[in-house]
Amino acid sequence: MSQPILLDRSLSWAQVGEVAAGTPLALSDGAQARIRAARTLVESIVSKGVRAYGVNTGVGALCDVVIPESKQAELSRNIVMSHAVGLGPPLEATAVRAIIAAAINNFAHGFSGVRPVVVERLLALLGSDCVPEVPAGGSVGYLTHMAHIALVLIGEGTARSRGRRLSGAEALQSMQLAPLVLGAKEGLSLVNGTPCATGLSALALGRTQRLLDWADVVAAMTFENLRGQIAVFDADALGLRVSAGVARVGERLRAILRGSAILRQSAGGRTQDPLSLRAVPQVHGAARDLFAHAERVVDDELASVTDNPVLVGTADEPRALSGANAVGAALGLMADALGIAVAEMAAMSERRVDRLVNPLVSGLPAFLATDGGAGSGFMIAQYTAVALVADNRRLAAPASLDGGVTSGLQEDHLSHATPSALKLLKIIDNAEFIVAIELLAAAQAYELQRDSLPRAAQTDAVYRRVRALIPQFRDDRPLGVDIQRARELLGRPPPDPS
Repeated sequence: MSQPILLDRSLSWAQVGEVAAGTPLALSDGAQARIRAARTLVESIVSKGVRAYGVNTGVGALCDVVIPESKQAELSRNIVMSHAVGLGPPLEATAVRAIIAAAINNFAHGFSGVRPVVVERLLALLGSDCVPEVPAGGSVGYLTHMAHIALVLIGEGTARSRGRRLSGAEALQSMQLAPLVLGAKEGLSLVNGTPCATGLSALALGRTQRLLDWADVVAAMTFENLRGQIAVFDADALGLRVSAGVARVGERLRAILRGSAILRQSAGGRTQDPLSLRAVPQVHGAARDLFAHAERVVDDELASVTDNPVLVGTADEPRALSGANAVGAALGLMADALGIAVAEMAAMSERRVDRLVNPLVSGLPAFLATDGGAGSGFMIAQYTAVALVADNRRLAAPASLDGGVTSGLQEDHLSHATPSALKLLKIIDNAEFIVAIELLAAAQAYELQRDSLPRAAQTDAVYRRVRALIPQFRDDRPLGVDIQRARELLGRPPPDPS
C-alpha cells in the first residue's frame, strides 16, 4: 500500500486525485487540533444561546426560525434526510472518493465545527473503500451529493463495498462502526460548502492534463502522416506569441517529430498546411494556458474555507459568521471555460481525422480501408467523432449562467458549480474518444503510406504501443471495440518526448 497523504493545511488538486485513486489519507496533529477547537466554539454557541445560522436556526428561507437546543440534533439529521434528493445514475467510485477527500480538507481548516468523530468516519469510508452511492443529478450547487454521503454516516442510504451493494447500516457494520447521531451544525456542515464541485474538478484536471499530453502526441502522428511542413513549429516563430502553453506545445512537437525522414522529405513541398495541422501549438497551447489557470482555481478552493457559517473567536466569545463562501462561482466559471477549451481541442482532432480518411487531401487509400470498396475502413469512425464534437458543442454552453431561484427567494443566485464540473467530465469523456479515434486512424495511416520512409523515433514508439494492443483494422471486427481499447490506452501516461 502506498504511503498515506498527510493533510495539514490543505490538499492540492493532484493529491485529491491520488486519494480518489486509492491513496490513503491521514490528518496531521495540527489539523486534528483545529477540528477540536472549532467544535468547542459550536458547543459554546449552543450553551450561550448565541444565534447562529444552521446551529440553532433553520436553513435557507427558514434562517430566522429559532431551533431550541432540544431539537438541534434533530435539525442536523433532518437536513441530511431532506437534502438527499439526488437522482439518476450514481457517480463513479473515484468521483465519490474525491468529494469525500475535499470535504475532509474543508473540515481540516478548523472553521466548520464538526466533531472529530465525523471526520474520522469519513476517513474510515476512504480507508475501507466503502463508497456511498451518490446520484449524479439534482444539484444546482453543492447540497445533494454530500447529503447522500452523509446518509451512510448515520446508517441510512446505500454504499458499495468490495463489490457488494449494502445499506448504510450494513456498510457501517462491515467496518464495525455504529451509526452517528449528529450534533448541532453537523448536518449543515456535511452538506455545505464546495467539496462536491472541488472534488469533481480535481478529477477533471487530472484527466485533462493527461489528455493534453496525448493530444500533442496524436496530433504529431497525424502531422507526420499528412507530411506537414515542420518549419511551422520553429521556436523563433512560435516565440513571437506570448504564451507559455504555445511554447510548451511547440517544444513537445519538435521533440516528438525529431528525426522523421517522412517530414524531411516533405519539407518545402507546400507553402502552408491547413490550420488543423499548423495551428496545433496555438490551440493546444491556449488550452494549456487555461489549464494552468484552472489548477490555481482548484488549489485556491482547497485552500479556502467554504462552509457557512464559519466559526471564529474564543470559547468565551464565539462568533458564527454567515456569508457566501459556499458559493462556488470560481469553480463554475473555471469548469465552463476549461470545458470549452477541451471541446475545441477535440474538435480540431476530428478535423485531422477527416483529413486522414479523405483521399482528396490525404494521399492515402479512401477512408484508410485495406480493401477499398468492399471495406469502409474508418469512414463511420469519423462520423462518430463528428457526433461527439457536436455533443461537446452542446455541453460547452455555460452552466454558470443558468440562473434559477430557490428556497423562497433566499437563494436567488446560483453558481451551478457542480453541474459545470459534471459536464466538464462528460466533455472530457467525449474528447478522449475523439483523440482515440485519431490515434487509431494515424496508426492505420502509417501502414498505408505509399513509401516506407522511417518515422520519428517517438511516433514509431507510440505506433508500436498501439499495435501491441490493437491490430490493423481490416473491416473484420466491430471498430467500436478498438476505439474503446484505444481510449483505455489514453488513460495511461503518454511517452515523455524529452
